[in-house]
This record gives sequence, structure tokens and C-alpha cells, in this order.
Amino acid sequence: MAHKFNPEKKEKLDNSWRREVLPPKETLLEMGLKSGDIMADIGCGIGYFTTEAAKIVGESGRVYGLDILDEMLRETEEKAKRESISNIETLKTEEYDLKLDDESVTYAFTVNVVHEVEDKELFLREISRVLKAGGKLAVIDFEKREMDMGPPLGHRISIEEMEACLEAVGFKVVKKYSFSDVFYGLLSEK
Repeated sequence: MAHKFNPEKKEKLDNSWRREVLPPKETLLEMGLKSGDIMADIGCGIGYFTTEAAKIVGESGRVYGLDILDEMLRETEEKAKRESISNIETLKTEEYDLKLDDESVTYAFTVNVVHEVEDKELFLREISRVLKAGGKLAVIDFEKREMDMGPPLGHRISIEEMEACLEAVGFKVVKKYSFSDVFYGLLSEK
């Protein structure tokens, strides 16, 4: 069974170390999010990236904060309300059902989620289903090596394995990233 993040540890999702290694605004801009995008933040958690994404896409764009846990969606909604952000819609999803229409988003984003999914190909096909032709998928996950944080080594996916998974379902990887030797990123196009 795939390793799942424990929501009782949600404070780990926003702290000074993470803001230094994966600053939300800078990470999203670096990975190609732009004004007017319709974004799916898949596994949005506490809204760490969601609210910054909403600011980047602006009034002409929209952000769907997607998560399988009500607790996380409430955190995202509260954060958006505190920051007076109105272009975010949260949706409770299932791993292989994102609850969005076919080809309804231009940009999909997922951080430390793919390693939690049992059937990675089915999950990535579901992302492809909701992504418009030419749309972008940005994936960030833990490097596959021993370290004090993150999932057990056996649950991690190497950048090479992730790239192969993406290509197997029809994505073309266009850029690779490294974040502080802890996380890698892949930007791909449908």
C-alpha cells in the first residue's frame, strides 16, 4: 500500500524551511503558471500553493483546490477567506476521480502526491483527462534517496521513473528542476 501523508502533521506543510526550499509564488512562476490559467492544485492540502496560484492567475483565471480530505479543504477555504481571494473553488475528490470536466484546466500541479498513489498510470491518465490539449502538468516529489524527511525510501519515485510514467500516458517532459536536493520537479505538456 502506498504511503499516505498524515493530516495530523499538517504543520509540516507550511514552515520556514519549506518556504525557503519551495517558496510558493516563485516555484509556481518558475514552473510556468501564468495569468489567466485555469489550474488544478491536486492534493492542495492546506492551500500552501493554492492561494499564491490564485494571485498569479488573477481575475481572468481560476484555481481548483482538490483534495481527498475535508480537513485539508477547510484549511484552504479558511486561508482564501483570510486573504480575500475569490477565484478558488475547493472540491473533494477521489484518487482516480478529480471531479472536473474533461479538458477543463490549462495547468495541473501536484506536490508530493504521486508517490502516495497506488496506480500511478491511472492517476496520471485522470490528470490528462481534465487537462486541455497543450496544457501543462507540473509534478514535484521527493528525490529517491535516504533522508530524514518524507516517505520511506521504498515509496519514493525517482525522477527517471516519474518521467517514464508521464511519457507512458502521453505527456512530454519539457523541463526538469531540483529543489535543494530534496525535491525534483518535472514540467510536462499534454
